[in-house]
Amino acid sequence: MPRLAVIFPGQGAQYVGMGRELAQEFPAAREIFDRADEALGVKLSSICFTGEQADLDRTEITQPAILTTSIAVWEVLKEAGISAKMAAGLSLGEYSALVAAGAIDFESAVRLVARRARIMQEAVPEGQGLMAAVLGLEQELVEEACTRVGTADVVGIANYNCPGQLVISGEKTAVLKAGQILKDAGGKYIPLTVSVPSHSGLMREAAKELRNEIRRMNWRPMAFPVVSNVTARELSQEGLEEGLVQQLYHPVRWQQSVEYMAPRVDFFIEAGPGKTLSGLVKKISRKQILGNVEDPVSLGQVMKKLSDVGR
Repeated sequence: MPRLAVIFPGQGAQYVGMGRELAQEFPAAREIFDRADEALGVKLSSICFTGEQADLDRTEITQPAILTTSIAVWEVLKEAGISAKMAAGLSLGEYSALVAAGAIDFESAVRLVARRARIMQEAVPEGQGLMAAVLGLEQELVEEACTRVGTADVVGIANYNCPGQLVISGEKTAVLKAGQILKDAGGKYIPLTVSVPSHSGLMREAAKELRNEIRRMNWRPMAFPVVSNVTARELSQEGLEEGLVQQLYHPVRWQQSVEYMAPRVDFFIEAGPGKTLSGLVKKISRKQILGNVEDPVSLGQVMKKLSDVGR
């Protein structure tokens, strides 16, 4: 078996119908959705399978829904004989990676991310924060534009996604000013339809509240390494809790995480809704992405590719 890195998507990957076909075909996936429904006291499975997009897009629903779908995919992958050499997840996806690695049980994790979502939503009044994608510029130019506008606690880089693709986050007025500077510099600037300025200094107070929730969890030894969004290095057992706290207001170093994993594995598999991470990995380490798994068809495609490389 090739050495595999399994990567898990973050918020924004959700869509109505995610996980439905997988749950219909695989009892292991159906069980994960049933366990989420029971743990949250909400019919999360119905919202994912046949609900309204507006309901699925509510942060307090989105986060546990993506975690649940991702872990349902992971359970199916395990049944198919897949094992991970290491794992990582984009922002929220880091929690999925930790569940997959056995660092926390699924029920605890799904309740924790639902609480995380509420903490984030309540941290900044609606309309005061903003996130925006920045395309086609070097990170130094983007960092300089943010510094010109204000301090790191007002606006800064939230995501280092891949070469030429960054996200900035912070106070709405500061993000708009930085965006104008970046447009003038020849970059493309796209405001994102999210209600929370994640991975910005505006989340520092929320992080204090999240720390209390994280400390209540029963963390266990990881079966394989999970790469941290904050450091782009493997999380230590001792640094796990603080890493998740800092993740709320530190940039997500996704490009750096993939660059760290690339020489240590043969291939990447994305587990969960959408193909966002597969697209990013292609721009960082093209030959190593096998694809995403989110339904029976994509599962079959990835398993065939694995079979082909194993010959």
